[in-house]
Amino acid sequence: MNSLEQIPVFNLVFFGLFFAIAIFFSILINFLILRFSRNLGMRNVQEAGEQIRWSAESKPSLGGFSFYIVFLISIAVLGIAPLDGNEYFSKELIGLLVASSLGFLLGLADDAYNTNPLVKFIGQFTCASLLILTGYTIEATNIPELNYLLSMIWVIGLMNSINMLDNMDGITTSVSISILLGALLLILLNGYIDNHYLIIILGVLGSLIGFLFFNWHPSKMYMGDTGSQFLGVLLAGISMLFFWNFRSNNIEFFELRQFIIPALLFIVPLIDTTTVFIRRLARRQSPFVGGKDHITHHLAYLGLSDRWVAVVLFLISLISIPLVYLVYQNFAEWKFQYTLMGVGYCLALFLIFQLLYEKGKRMQKHKKE
Repeated sequence: MNSLEQIPVFNLVFFGLFFAIAIFFSILINFLILRFSRNLGMRNVQEAGEQIRWSAESKPSLGGFSFYIVFLISIAVLGIAPLDGNEYFSKELIGLLVASSLGFLLGLADDAYNTNPLVKFIGQFTCASLLILTGYTIEATNIPELNYLLSMIWVIGLMNSINMLDNMDGITTSVSISILLGALLLILLNGYIDNHYLIIILGVLGSLIGFLFFNWHPSKMYMGDTGSQFLGVLLAGISMLFFWNFRSNNIEFFELRQFIIPALLFIVPLIDTTTVFIRRLARRQSPFVGGKDHITHHLAYLGLSDRWVAVVLFLISLISIPLVYLVYQNFAEWKFQYTLMGVGYCLALFLIFQLLYEKGKRMQKHKKE
């Protein structure tokens, strides 16, 4: 492991140049897709007679193509990147490549044919299984079966959570940018600057920043399930490598503080999915059917513009990064107050969003009346 100060200047220039190229390629790919695919991938905003997306305008849902193409370029660049060791053909990297590719194809099929929910679940289960079989597991207990189950739930849950969050312009894109920035922070803090995942994270981060030019309100295109399913798999894999490994060796069962970093970095999609899931079950509705009952919608019902909804959720996601830094810096001499701080912040934010949700619901009901 190397600290940032020990890395040769050439390596830092290489990483910076690759990041800039990733942004450029993302902008170029999305521009070409938008220019030559006016009808291909046009998202139907009507489903079973109900408008699902917040915007009433049909737009191409092909943003995920730029994510996947830049992801493949990133893996190809690993062969020439100035990294220590030879992990190019590691089973973990192959597992991430295959699982992410399957997630991309699963999303592509869903965008094109609106696949059956059972078929979609089987595809997500397969993605999770591929990651687990190639070494991606959450080591939360000393019982392997429980670890596999938790890992399976995490991957499938994230694939659905990232997908559900993609209901307004710029939300999923900006929140995913924040999560990857958190991953970069942990890589730097751990001295993993020569890790091959750094190139992959920089590449996908660049593709998201490039896509944000087209996805920011008023957007020209959506990422679609092609993008959200791919991101769900990728973020799940990255998080199991870098977010879940903060655990004491002498703990036999669950350790609360191990859940703090993943909860902080995924705070927005976790709160949104949990809120929607619980409230739909309480109304005896399926939690897997689309609707305008997300946190994003209720912030808009409160009077925030689409841009400000994206800005607020992006800022909340960014605030988690310095909190993660604080948690990491105090991990060796962990005290109960840091666990209390992390759990308290997550619970307080969850409760605040419930209050905003209720207020937004009342305002929308009053407006209809």
